[in-house]
Amino acid sequence: MATSSLDQNKKIPQHIAIIMDGNGRWAQAQGKGRVAGHKAGVDSVRAVVRGARKAGVKALTLFAFSSENWQRPEKEVSVLMDLFMYVLTKEVKRLHKNDIRFQVVGDLSRFSDKLQKSIKKSEQLTANNTGLVLSIAANYGGRWDIANAAKQLASQVQNNEISLDDINEDLLHDQTCLAELSALDLLIRTGGDYRISNFLLWQAAYAEFYFTDVLWPDFNEEQFEQAIDVFDQRERRFGKTGEQINK
Repeated sequence: MATSSLDQNKKIPQHIAIIMDGNGRWAQAQGKGRVAGHKAGVDSVRAVVRGARKAGVKALTLFAFSSENWQRPEKEVSVLMDLFMYVLTKEVKRLHKNDIRFQVVGDLSRFSDKLQKSIKKSEQLTANNTGLVLSIAANYGGRWDIANAAKQLASQVQNNEISLDDINEDLLHDQTCLAELSALDLLIRTGGDYRISNFLLWQAAYAEFYFTDVLWPDFNEEQFEQAIDVFDQRERRFGKTGEQINK
């Protein structure tokens, strides 16, 4: 899709991932419970999806629920699960109409049977869409992703499908989540913290990082475009020197 206010000559990251942080602090600053922040954050999800489509981004991956988030208060976790169901039943229909492919990545075994069935139904509905790929990382951890990939390769060796000497970075990559997508170009974190919190550890090897103090419910299309502006100004060398890149 053609860009709108974005410069046509701008370098556009083809795969963007976002750590959506700051919902709880946003709510507390307004004298509300943390749950209100998570609900407000849904509007920001809609905004970045619109922004990604306008910019011509091919893949957008959002960190919705980490494997460590189960340690949060039971009520908050329950609301997050309810929000997840809402998105699957309501928002996915809108995504489908806009030719967006939806998928959930992570260890889904801990979710309820109802939620797992809803995830599968949503993925099947949008499976043939050819526009933006929207991936939601839920009960996901970067270390889990790498360990799971190693487990898959070990199983293949055990079954004599590959030999130990066949294993390399490419084979390991093929077993990780998001392996079918283009390499991660830009990782955004809202909320003011400067860490990636066990998110896409393998995939982020050569990604550009963009940190902002803006809390997630306040992150809109304009903020999203600003992140792309910064990406456009970065010199990506992938281990080479600047002189080699600029030849």
